[in-house]
Amino acid sequence: MASSSSSLSLLQPLHSLSSSTLFFSQPSFHFSSSLKPHKSKRLNLSKSLTLRFALTESDSTKPLETEPTSKSLLLQLSKCFDLPSDYFQQLPNDLRLDLNDAAFDLSNGPVIDECGQELGEILLNLSRAWEQADASTSRSLVEKLPELESSLTDGAKSAFGKRLISAGKRFQGMGQYGKGELQKIAKGMITTGGVLSANTSSVSVSNESKSGTRMFKFGELQVAVSPQKAYAGAAIAFIYGILSWQISQGIQSIPENSLQYANDNALLIGKSLRGSLLALFYASTVLSGFTTVGLILLAKQLSSEKE
Repeated sequence: MASSSSSLSLLQPLHSLSSSTLFFSQPSFHFSSSLKPHKSKRLNLSKSLTLRFALTESDSTKPLETEPTSKSLLLQLSKCFDLPSDYFQQLPNDLRLDLNDAAFDLSNGPVIDECGQELGEILLNLSRAWEQADASTSRSLVEKLPELESSLTDGAKSAFGKRLISAGKRFQGMGQYGKGELQKIAKGMITTGGVLSANTSSVSVSNESKSGTRMFKFGELQVAVSPQKAYAGAAIAFIYGILSWQISQGIQSIPENSLQYANDNALLIGKSLRGSLLALFYASTVLSGFTTVGLILLAKQLSSEKE
């Protein structure tokens, strides 16, 4: 019994020690569990920063991935022409002249040969609308351009883009007017023209050089001059100059004393008429000579460009 009691007394401290150990181990468990939320917060913070950086990086690369198409730019350009019907009519005289220059640049040259029949006719009508300061017709014509974009060839797109850039620079030179509508039109035309002419093919360049024609515009009249037409015009001017010279010599060869007049007033009228006719036909002769020389030089220049 003594031995059993002594063994029990020895076991009691061990039991108390084990209980104390268990008692002190609980705070360590709670302490370690209290550290877990901090670690999760750090993980959540790092994830949020990574997500924000990824979103920022994706947003910054979006403009580089989605480039505007020529059709979308033409749609935006048509919105720029959504102006009051009397907008162009209210422009000052100097801006109206710039608008006429823009119309000339848009439809200058063989526009139908370069841009195609349908687009060429639209550009010609649009040019006339600008010359007549018709904003409503201009808007309706520009709205047709996005529909034709898909049917244009590379050469037509390139020629159309160059014409838009040239006409857009005319609008840009008008400066600020009103609420900046002209500058919006200029920016839209230059941007759209740059995209269209970016795919520049050698077809349009070769067509321009091979055609050997030059367009002259007199108001609403457009005349395409080729080397053959220039030589023909020079021959006609030369013949007209010879006829004018012969007529002037015939008038001058008539002596004044051979004519009889009823009175002094008729004599004065006859002399003034004779002088006027001589001046007219002499001037016609000189102008015919200059025209002949100028057309011959133009024909040679067009022939050299064609070659």
